[in-house]
Amino acid sequence: MTRSRTVTIGIGNEFRRDDGVGLVVASALDGLGLADVAVLTSDGEPSDLLDIWADADLAIVIDAVLCRPATPGRVRCVEGDALPIGIGTVGSHALGLPHAVALGRALGRFPRELVVVAVEAACLDVGVGLSEPVAAAVPRAVETVLAEVNRVRTGALLPE
Repeated sequence: MTRSRTVTIGIGNEFRRDDGVGLVVASALDGLGLADVAVLTSDGEPSDLLDIWADADLAIVIDAVLCRPATPGRVRCVEGDALPIGIGTVGSHALGLPHAVALGRALGRFPRELVVVAVEAACLDVGVGLSEPVAAAVPRAVETVLAEVNRVRTGALLPE
């Protein structure tokens, strides 16, 4: 029997306030000791993501996003196929998650399924520590990731 490979990837920069939320969520997930789930972090560089998720059955990416109008701390769950190139993901690189998705598909280095858990950011200033609404959203983001892991473990289909 082939074992399913699930990876979670917390993306962020801990020195840009809310941009570090993916790293905080990944740390919380790592502390849970989930069986058969690799918990990794990345700065969001597309080539790094391709290396991490290339042979995964399920990759769950946790990242901060900018939305207008913003509701800081809101947690969204989106299938990777639904990410437009212009989505407001944040990071310190010119290319981000939507570009990694397009590049991964073009190069055949893409997980069987990609889910993005996005947390709306409030503050991207230089500094450490999450804003209050984003820090309060960490448990919801962790629960969202766990729900996705359990969905795959039980063989449930994504809602259409």
